[in-house]
Amino acid sequence: MEDEDIALNSVLGLELNRVFFAVHETANKQKIIEFAREVLQGEHMERPGSVSPEGPAS
Repeated sequence: MEDEDIALNSVLGLELNRVFFAVHETANKQKIIEFAREVLQGEHMERPGSVSPEGPAS
């Protein structure tokens, strides 16, 4: 199941990247960034003990 999650996250990341660079307005890019940040934080909260995207706390 973990391999499927990694593959799905990779595909979603690539699509998000494609959409981000297709958007020309800065305000819309900021909305994309905020959405991605919320999704990542939500996933981090669902998986206790996981490492944050910024890396482990020092």
